[in-house]
Formats: sequence, C-alpha cells, structure tokens
Amino acid sequence: MTTPTTATAAPTDAALQTPRFLDVHILQTLPYSNVNRDDLGSPKTVTFGGTSRTRVSSQAWKRPTRLAVEARIGERALRTRRLPVQIANALADRGWPTELAELAGVQVIRSTDSKLDLEKDLNTASLLFLPDSAAEKLADIAEEHRDKLRKALGTKTAAKPLLPKEAVHEVMKSRNGSIALFGRMLAEIPGAGVDGAVQVAHAFTTHTTSVQADFFTAVDDVDQWATDAGSAHMNTGEYSSGVFYRYATLDLQDLARNVSDPVTAKELAEAFVTAFIHSLPSAKKNSTAPHSIPDLVHVAVRCDRPVSLAAAFEEPIKAGRTGWSEPSRAALAAYAAKAGTLLGTTGLLHSAYAGVDDTDSEGLGTRSASYPDLVAGALAAAWPENGSTTA
Repeated sequence: MTTPTTATAAPTDAALQTPRFLDVHILQTLPYSNVNRDDLGSPKTVTFGGTSRTRVSSQAWKRPTRLAVEARIGERALRTRRLPVQIANALADRGWPTELAELAGVQVIRSTDSKLDLEKDLNTASLLFLPDSAAEKLADIAEEHRDKLRKALGTKTAAKPLLPKEAVHEVMKSRNGSIALFGRMLAEIPGAGVDGAVQVAHAFTTHTTSVQADFFTAVDDVDQWATDAGSAHMNTGEYSSGVFYRYATLDLQDLARNVSDPVTAKELAEAFVTAFIHSLPSAKKNSTAPHSIPDLVHVAVRCDRPVSLAAAFEEPIKAGRTGWSEPSRAALAAYAAKAGTLLGTTGLLHSAYAGVDDTDSEGLGTRSASYPDLVAGALAAAWPENGSTTA
C-alpha cells in the first residue's frame, strides 16, 4: 500500500521578498576600560579561535540599549520584584493607611491565582517586567475594592484572593514598545509571556587580549602628612582594551506580531537600531570614560534568516602598524563577501554600511555617509512603500 504524500505549497515570490530580519553588525574600539566585569571584578572573557578574548555579555549591552530606546520612545518598562511595594506606595500616596496599602499590594499577587510567590519582605520571588503604568493601574483595581480589603484586614480572609483575577491579569499581560522589542518571560500568568523581537549576541574582541592590572591609591585629604605616605586606601583594578565585534538582529515578523500598527513597529525598529549603535555599558565609566563610537556599522535586511559574521574573527586579528581596527574592518568585509557568495543574493534585500574608512568595502553593500542615513536606508528596505512586514 502506497502512503499518500501531502503536497507542500512552494513559497511565493512575494513571501521570498518579504523583509524578515534586520541584522546589525558593529566594530567598536574601546580604550583601556572594564565595561562588564565578572564576579571577581575582572573583564569577562571567552575563548574563541583557541585564544582568550575580552567579552561583554549580551545583557550588559542590552540594558543600556533598552533604556535608550525607552528614552527615545517616551515610555518605560520596569523589571522588578517590588511590584507589591510599588502598589502599596501608590495607595499610600492616595491616603491609604500603611497596613491596608500593603495588604492591597499582597492581594494583587494572590489574586493572580498563579504560582507567583511572595517573600516576607513583600517582594515577588520572580522578576516581573511590566509597563511603568502597571502599578498605578493595579492600585486602581484595589481602590475599587477598598471596602472588601478593609474588612479582611487582620482576618483569615486576607489570606484568600480578594481582587478580580481577570482585571489583574489584564494589567499583568499589558505591554508597551519596550516589552514588544525585548520580550518578557512570565509563565505564571497565561498569555503574559512575550517573545521578544530583539536578539543580541555577546560582544567579543576580534583579537587576543590579556587583562591589564592597575595599581592605585587614594589619599586621605585630612592630615595627609601625618603618616609616612598619606595613602588611605590601596588596591588593584583590572582592565583591557580592544576592538569588539557586536551583533544583533531584529525579527521583523515577531515585531509585527507584538505590535499591530506598522508605523509604531517602524518607530520601535528605528529606536532600537539607533540605540544599539550608540549605547555603551556604564561599568567603571567614572574612572575610564570609554565613550567611543563605532568604527564601522553594517546593516542587512534579509527575507530568509539572520546571519552573524562572528566567524570572520575565529582566526584572531593580528595588530599591524595600524593596530587592530583597520584589519578587523577588512576581515569583516572579506568574510561578508564570502558569505554572500555562498548564500547567494536571494535572501538579501538590502546591504549597506557606514564607518571611518573613506574607501568602499566590498561585501558590505552600499556606503552611507552617516549612521542616521544608514538607519534610514535599512528602515526603508524593511518597510517598503509598496510592501509590508507582516506577522
């Protein structure tokens, strides 16, 4: 007996040309610094290509990027375990007695009727990621049931859920632009999880690096000559320097799924790409001021799959007369050209770059004069006038 086969429709030409991913590749030189340290205070590292590189974790670069996005779009999302305290403070500002306000904060979590656990200090056991307006909206729900909460205060009834679960869940499931971009894990409440549209790789140096120690002292300004040396504190800090490869991709389909309005989605994409180009982790900034800008930014809009170019630096770059930056840019362009040949041009809808070099870089597409122009070109390709980016 022959098993029947199910015919699978071939992708249409329109589907093959629908923008799906916006890749961002950055080469950035950081001077003597330690923008992301490990538990011992040393720069983070990774072994890649058989040699040790300095690394900056994705979360360390993602947070300043998210904060910059929120400043740009004018709305915030807060990651916190202190939601019950936020609610209690909001109600206290409205004149509620302290004990009743704290009960309301606890009741919001209990009324989710979920596995969201509370600790003794009114913190949730899990981090929540909610729009910054959520606490006030949850306080409004408590306000509507103030009499019920007041009657339960100090009784066994207070241990039971007293607020409407559906109303609480609606607020807990709410999202804004920041959550649409970066996602949210909240498995305890059905429908509250959000698959983020942004994927960020750990940054790493294109070359071998080593940790450099800095011995320092702090002088006591009062009676500094009362002791032999006048030093009140001595210690050693650890730093490194180098050219970092940074990569992120924006899943345009996930973004369209999270944000139904194409205009808003495009604004969020512009905010993210711009913020990712300009952001920098802030660790040790007061003692190193490592405020460099990228040497090179390359963007690609693809309809098939995201493509990282990290393998361009599996063989560590050797510093020549011009240092690491110039050969790193050349290596990235050369590898991009090879990757383009192997993959073909079907999946690539747009490719461009901007950077410090005056000459054209084969493999990176069209040269833009500035980073704002580069971003604008990528957005125009991702949201063509006669096409769409659909969920």
